[in-house]
Amino acid sequence: MKAAAVRILLWGYAAFSMAPLVVMVLSSLRPTGDIFDQPLGWPTGFGNYAKAWTEASFSTYVVNSAVVVVCAVLLGAGVSLLAAYPLGRREFRGRSALAAYFVSGMTLPAHLGVLPLFYLLESMGLVDSLTGLVLVYAAGSVPFNVFVLTAFFRQLPHELDEAASLDGAGPFATFWHVMLPLVRPALATVVVFQFVPIWNDFFYPLVLMRDETKLTLPVGLTHFFGQFQNDWGTLFAGLVMTTIPLVVLFVLATRQIVAGLTAGMNR
Repeated sequence: MKAAAVRILLWGYAAFSMAPLVVMVLSSLRPTGDIFDQPLGWPTGFGNYAKAWTEASFSTYVVNSAVVVVCAVLLGAGVSLLAAYPLGRREFRGRSALAAYFVSGMTLPAHLGVLPLFYLLESMGLVDSLTGLVLVYAAGSVPFNVFVLTAFFRQLPHELDEAASLDGAGPFATFWHVMLPLVRPALATVVVFQFVPIWNDFFYPLVLMRDETKLTLPVGLTHFFGQFQNDWGTLFAGLVMTTIPLVVLFVLATRQIVAGLTAGMNR
């Protein structure tokens, strides 16, 4: 009886949470006039999406955001893996100090260093550049990624290294063929936890980007809202296109995220 009540409560909460998303999707498929006349009416077509994609430069914002997020997440995860593997699996002098150095990056608000960061990128010719934005996001993700991946690497049995060594595998082969497949849950966790804030970040594109054709979605949406402030159907279509990648990512990676967050509880 108690389990059934909890299940009903959770389903009710889920339905309550999903209601605004459902209204947003339905409204994106209807003209603005119909939204005000019949707020809960049936969809009529995809014209709002075509209008947002072409007339509002939404395609440019989506492509810019996709390029920045994918490149930053891949670069940050790759660098973090190469740092976390020796920190979690090897004994060497200064390992604790180096691990503490990486973790200290999580304690300092990144926005406090925006002025020297701006001058650094300007000296390198990377202001108003998607490349500069990718490097900023990738560097900012390293402390958290290293923290999570190092803890996960430490939990793996050391017998795996010995078995791989007996089979003739070197350090790189052991890392690539043995360790990397085992840390996929943790890797999925750090990817999702970095994808979402980078996709939604407004601060760095606002400070570092000047050319409107290089804006990412959060800053581009401010121009979008100003241009279509009275066209609610098109606004809802833009919001749906902004939300879809996050929803798809969570649906596809939920199992890996749960496995990564609960790893080690049963050890």
